[in-house]
Amino acid sequence: MIQGRVIGKIWSSRRVTSLPAGALLEVETAGGGKLIAFDPLGCNMGEAVLITQGSVAAGYFTGKTVPVDALIIGSIDEENAK
Repeated sequence: MIQGRVIGKIWSSRRVTSLPAGALLEVETAGGGKLIAFDPLGCNMGEAVLITQGSVAAGYFTGKTVPVDALIIGSIDEENAK
């Protein structure tokens, strides 16, 4: 799994029909890299997330073949210090 933070949304007026409903988000990883991940959860800007990649990401969508290589699988709960 990869830990990252949502830094932007990717808008696409056209996409392949096999891509399910959800958002494409730009995520900055803990190592400073960036990737585009499919978000079925409805995450927001600045949110810390967990991402899986490859066949595990595509395998989430049972019964269909989807062109997803990076999938947000969780939102990390953060404690705000006062």
